[in-house]
Amino acid sequence: MIPDGWQAIPFAKLADYKAGRTPARANADYWQGADDGVPWVAISDMTEFGTVTDTKEKISRAAFRAVFRGKTVPAGTLIMSFKLTIGRVATLAVDACHNEAIIAIYPRDGIDQRFLGYFLSQVDYDGLQDRQVKGNTLNQEKIDRIEIWLPPDDEPKQIADVLDLVRQAIQLQEDGLAVAQDLKRAAMRTLFTKGLRGEAQRETEIGPVPESWDVVEFAEVRERLQYGTSTRCAYDPTEFPVLRIPNIEPGRVNASDIKFGTLRKDEAQRYLLKDGDLIFIRTNGVIERLGACAVFAGEPEGALFASYLIRAQLKLDRVDPYFAAHFYGSELGTSIVAGRATPAADGKYNLNTGTIDSLPLPLPPTVDEQREIAAVLDAIDRKIDLHRRKRAVLDELFKALLHKLMTGEIQVSDLDLSALSPDPALSDSKTPEVAA
Repeated sequence: MIPDGWQAIPFAKLADYKAGRTPARANADYWQGADDGVPWVAISDMTEFGTVTDTKEKISRAAFRAVFRGKTVPAGTLIMSFKLTIGRVATLAVDACHNEAIIAIYPRDGIDQRFLGYFLSQVDYDGLQDRQVKGNTLNQEKIDRIEIWLPPDDEPKQIADVLDLVRQAIQLQEDGLAVAQDLKRAAMRTLFTKGLRGEAQRETEIGPVPESWDVVEFAEVRERLQYGTSTRCAYDPTEFPVLRIPNIEPGRVNASDIKFGTLRKDEAQRYLLKDGDLIFIRTNGVIERLGACAVFAGEPEGALFASYLIRAQLKLDRVDPYFAAHFYGSELGTSIVAGRATPAADGKYNLNTGTIDSLPLPLPPTVDEQREIAAVLDAIDRKIDLHRRKRAVLDELFKALLHKLMTGEIQVSDLDLSALSPDPALSDSKTPEVAA
């Protein structure tokens, strides 16, 4: 039910809009040699609430003149998809053209573009979609009558300001995450080639390493390798949680999506994981995931491992499992594993125990030095994880606020979001405008 004081107004009364076009693919002059042409936006170029700064394709100047009469949609324009993926909203950051599944939206005077974009993004389009045609679509008549709930006075701007502020906080976490990930990649390159002691380097089969390090085959530092259980797994809880490919992240186990197996206790004992076990992914369609390995650290308790994984139990007096996991998760380690993978007929890539045994591993002379290196990378991982967790919380906050503010369930005056402001001065003033 529409809140008191709000109006329900058809979209066509609040904005003008125009769909784009796709130049004929059969006309090579429209697409070839278009690197210096005009950006052409498809739905895949749009991220929700994002700004389109680059496009996968450009059209030639000939297509621009013939199909679009030499006119672009100007930067700053709100665009929305209305076919197949309905209701994805973004803003152009460059002058561009776009395809026929996207409309460019031009709000009438007095209509806050950001509020309109946020509202359109959360409309339930199920009742408007034409199910009689292939895929989901809205025609002009249905677009015209999309019902926009418009609050009075300057509330649309206030609502857009609040949502912009939360999105700005999300972007800060994304930026921090990117910086931390870049730092980890740089740290790995340095630590696995120069170490921590400032030693001279020597050349090896995997490139330069400190003079005191060895490069050994993995077989030299493991007690045994073992394939996992092929028992059928389900979400219904049993005594035995079973780790699968989705649970293996670089360096660690992610226990957020756990399935369970039904096994006899004596059979389960064969696959019971122990602290310090290294768990490799042995088959995957994404070669960068192949060989990714996690260290089991006791959680979930009593866990087993599935058949698409290989467990390595290490000689702990020779190698720290976290050091090994970090190396095989590095760019160098990933490339080594990828180079030894076996392609399968189904498009996946495979590792076996023999391949894992033959993997080279650079090894500092003491386990203590290995632990020091692992500790540096673990600290960066904690920073990465903190940014991810903060971003996830903010994502949920944004979704909740988007729904509640757009339905009048809560009002801006009910909120105190000062803790999200990157600048304390913003706590006592209006929030910065960020294009929807």
